[in-house]
Amino acid sequence: MNKYIISCCSTADLTEKHFSEREIHYICFHYELDGKQYSDDLGKSLSFADFYKAMADGAETKTSQVNADEFEAYFEPFLKDGYDILHVSLSSGLSGVINSANIAKESLQEKYPERKILIADSLAASSGYGLLMDKIADLRDSGLSIDEVYKWIEENKLNLQHWFFSTDLTFYIRGGRVSKTSGAIGNILNICPLLDMNNEGKLIPRFKIRGKRKVIQQIVKKMEENAQSGLDYSGKCYISHSACFDDARAVADLVEEKFPKLNGKVEIYDVGTTIGSHTGPGTVALFFWGNERGAE
Repeated sequence: MNKYIISCCSTADLTEKHFSEREIHYICFHYELDGKQYSDDLGKSLSFADFYKAMADGAETKTSQVNADEFEAYFEPFLKDGYDILHVSLSSGLSGVINSANIAKESLQEKYPERKILIADSLAASSGYGLLMDKIADLRDSGLSIDEVYKWIEENKLNLQHWFFSTDLTFYIRGGRVSKTSGAIGNILNICPLLDMNNEGKLIPRFKIRGKRKVIQQIVKKMEENAQSGLDYSGKCYISHSACFDDARAVADLVEEKFPKLNGKVEIYDVGTTIGSHTGPGTVALFFWGNERGAE
């Protein structure tokens, strides 16, 4: 069986330590903050605290995906060293980055015909994407081949539940996802939208909930309704947040109380600078394995 590496984009929003310990390779997206370019490198170039403070102070952000040339330069050393590659891309419902990966694959496949390059669409984002990568690492470590892992991804990725809420609509208004009028009313009334990800990997608003306390209860209720085995859920649970750790911790505490059979404690991560450029501060996301996601 050929040796292979597993790979993703930095938008899987895990820590460098986690990626390293699980032998998960990653390639970085890019972003601009008030015209200055940075790599979305897990907070090394600019701390998450400084990034979200700048956004809160009015800084303009812009993101850019990895291009095909960058993917070629990233993939080729692995191929030269005799590895096959399984790269899992950020959801195609949020980004076209999978197209860049496929262009690089086509070019490199001609140069390294003996090597295998598989590109999968995660239909996932942030630490939900990270939770998928962590599971893939388990499968690789259990001895599954690259083809077996790819097949598992395609058969199971829609069972990865994503639920998000935001306590600040400012950046949804700025990005055009919420109208100025609706956003202004929502902020006045303390409306916190609760969203999930559908089977096309797109974020869909589901509920408008008034008040942080209620939305925290509701996001955990969605886990109760959708987790594999309900309250007997025994998988892992990840949370990511954008500069609102206390809210994330409140969700985690409630999840740990409700789901005593969890595989370890809830793991809390930062929403990275690519996803965070669109959500702004004040977003909490909850990820777990559960029912298959549906359409809108």
